[in-house]
Amino acid sequence: MKTFNRGGVHPEENKLASNNKIEVFPLTKKAVVFVSQHLGAPATCLVQKGDKVKVGTLLSKAEAFICANTHSPYSGTVTKVDVATDFNGFKKPAIYIDVQGDEWEEGIDTTPDIKREITLEAKDIVQRMKDCGIVGLGGAAFPTNVKYMIPEGKKAEYLIINGVECEPYLTSDNRIMIENTEEIFIGIEIMKKALGINTALVGIENNKPEAIRIMTEMSKKYNGTEIVPLKLKYPQGAEKQLINALTGREVPSGKLPIEVGCVVDNVGTALAIYYAVQKNRPLIDNVLTFTGKSVRPENQKNLLVRVGTPLQEIIDYCGGLPEDTGKLISGGPMMGKAIMDTSAPTVKTTSSILVMNEKEAKRQEPTPCIRCGKCVDACPMGLEPVLLSTLCSQDKWEEAEKECVMDCIECGCCLFTCPANRPLLDLIRVGKFKVGALRRARAQK
Repeated sequence: MKTFNRGGVHPEENKLASNNKIEVFPLTKKAVVFVSQHLGAPATCLVQKGDKVKVGTLLSKAEAFICANTHSPYSGTVTKVDVATDFNGFKKPAIYIDVQGDEWEEGIDTTPDIKREITLEAKDIVQRMKDCGIVGLGGAAFPTNVKYMIPEGKKAEYLIINGVECEPYLTSDNRIMIENTEEIFIGIEIMKKALGINTALVGIENNKPEAIRIMTEMSKKYNGTEIVPLKLKYPQGAEKQLINALTGREVPSGKLPIEVGCVVDNVGTALAIYYAVQKNRPLIDNVLTFTGKSVRPENQKNLLVRVGTPLQEIIDYCGGLPEDTGKLISGGPMMGKAIMDTSAPTVKTTSSILVMNEKEAKRQEPTPCIRCGKCVDACPMGLEPVLLSTLCSQDKWEEAEKECVMDCIECGCCLFTCPANRPLLDLIRVGKFKVGALRRARAQK
């Protein structure tokens, strides 16, 4: 069975909510929608206090090349435009909406009917992606339309669809593949048309047998799209590892997937593109998982939640937090980030609220490195985490850059496998931040 060729680890799967169908979360009464919810330049806010909005009203506009529109997930009144605290504790520009009903903008198809005929041409598909604020839902939130603007001299040969969901606990991608199968396939057809290619490979790890079965059956109706079961290994959902697993190609250091003829998108992004192109529906909601070892089985949920919903409302809906809660994570335990403020709203890429108990959440005290080399063996990028972390701890940023610190994908394999509990990833993240700043300073000279 296929997998990537270097490094990787095998954390406990804990797909506790994998059999729980998607529930539609009730609308919040007081929404907070961040002006910018993407990787790239900030969007420009278009509304002010007192404005009436509907579902789909453009709230902030992308005016830079790498930027994304944001739309209202609600109908109601803008009560203020101010700052709000995100789940990390950072203050960001946000739009506060007093929710009143659920009235949608004209031209958005809200019917459940599946629309199969693709009428837009390639350039119009890319424009629709931009207009509807589609970003990558695998976590990075990179504006999707930019991926489909292939640079001169480059050519896409493969569309790679990420249905891996290799992070422990997360099950939202698994559920949409089971419950929104044909919409995802139509989304893939749209993406293939935008790229002008016929070949798509959908990678799904073999711990999702129902999704593999249903997606494989549907693939018989759509020529050129192949479902590829993959060996279970983390971080197979990282784009460079997924490309290697599915095509055998390796993206060179510092380069993008298009260098080896690939464009990579998540299954959730494919579904969002279906709604954008076929229904003219902007990205205003997503499916997230509420889960954890101490969460009661009946409270393990996959929820379709509108953007701007306070995290605390989701927690309350799912029965509150267990008594032994030690930490909350947005995302998975390997690459996710701690939730510092549960009053913070969801964003386009919120994939989970992971409840970690006190035992799981406690980090062990680090001890001296024993030079075992396990972090080197585990690194899927072929780096030397022990060397990089040492350089970063000594503020040797130029040397860290030479050792390719920027190639680190922050998967956490080094930290997971280290018997000495060294804070390898923490130090490397600092190094990436510092080296990134150095590069930007050089570019301005």
